[in-house]
Amino acid sequence: MTTVSSLASTCLSPRSKPRCLSVSPKPCFPRNLLHLMKQKKKKLISWSISAHASPFDLSPPPIDHDFLDAVKTAGAEVSGDGIVETFHTDEEALDAADNGVAVVDLSHFGRIRVSGEDRIQFLHNQSTANFECLQPGQGCDTVFVTPTARTIDIAHAWVMKNAITLVVSPETCGTITEMLNKYIFFGDKVEIQDITKLTSLFVLVGPKSGQVMENLNLGDLIGKPYGAHQHFNVDKQPVTIGVGNLLSEDGFSLLMSPAAAPSVWEAILAQGAVPMGSNGWNKLRVIRGRPAPGMELTKEFNVLEAHLWNSISLNKGCYKGQETIARLITYDGVKQRLWGFHLSAAAEPGSIITVDGKKIGKLTSYTSGRKQSEHFGLGYIKRQAALEGDTVIVGDNISGTVVEVPFLYQQRPPSGSSTS
Repeated sequence: MTTVSSLASTCLSPRSKPRCLSVSPKPCFPRNLLHLMKQKKKKLISWSISAHASPFDLSPPPIDHDFLDAVKTAGAEVSGDGIVETFHTDEEALDAADNGVAVVDLSHFGRIRVSGEDRIQFLHNQSTANFECLQPGQGCDTVFVTPTARTIDIAHAWVMKNAITLVVSPETCGTITEMLNKYIFFGDKVEIQDITKLTSLFVLVGPKSGQVMENLNLGDLIGKPYGAHQHFNVDKQPVTIGVGNLLSEDGFSLLMSPAAAPSVWEAILAQGAVPMGSNGWNKLRVIRGRPAPGMELTKEFNVLEAHLWNSISLNKGCYKGQETIARLITYDGVKQRLWGFHLSAAAEPGSIITVDGKKIGKLTSYTSGRKQSEHFGLGYIKRQAALEGDTVIVGDNISGTVVEVPFLYQQRPPSGSSTS
């Protein structure tokens, strides 16, 4: 069987028939080396792949905390809730996210499985994306909103053969699960299951993410559309790998059983990825501009003000929040928009944003950057009150420059729309 360290040199083709990959020691190996290999047999892993494999197995082995023990041994700080907070290399990890590749454990994020014959129509009606146009193996972002289109959370969805898997924020998983169950009516063939504790989730961030995939013989996913995913196996444990990493259409996400997590993590680190904890991820979220529940996604702001155009279908049938969204577009009713800011100093979320002494908005998130002198923020400002490149005042006397951030920049408003 192939070791994690030799994984990169093993030939793997996603279009081939499912098979286990293995290498055998050469006869010229010394006897003591062969003996050591036999002794470490339990640590060896194998990969197999099928583009048409069965959906994600929801009966993985019990969580034994091997992964958390491993990262603790490597120097990581883990919270009492099992969140990997930092590896004490945040600056290096943030640099890797810009210039190399970072790997982040997002297992504390929520995972919800929606199954049953009516699952497509159900999610089609309960969120903003057009699920009816998606086929198994595809995916998308969708937004859960209130009936008045106020934002609850962005969910990343994988449409599988027998279920749809949703990745949501840690803060909203329980709320969304409860809300979805509430809207299952008599006769609906839909089942909702929170599978967060039954799974682990890693993401790859950075321009060299594709090279890591190539080295792991998973290059067939490179160039596929955002949300496209395939099923793999590590030591007969399921791993689903998809295009995109919640922050961008680049990078990759890996969903797996907890039993497979340690081997997959080590395989990625062996390719030069820098580990990043939740502290670094939260910094990166603000710098890249992804709105978060309780900060930018609240009942105070609607989905168009959050600028989440890629997650909204404007031509599908009735769904929650549709009437409000349609009116906002028809009557040009979007009055403010989410922007990024380069700040001159640290600022408190909730601070008022002004221009010439007049209030034009509010700061919703703040973070420092790789250097203590770097300061970034997200916030809402009134349309036309300030545009990209303009200077604003945050709080009493903190200067800020309005900037377009990557996550919001990649959103695509309708052609000719004045709401951009």
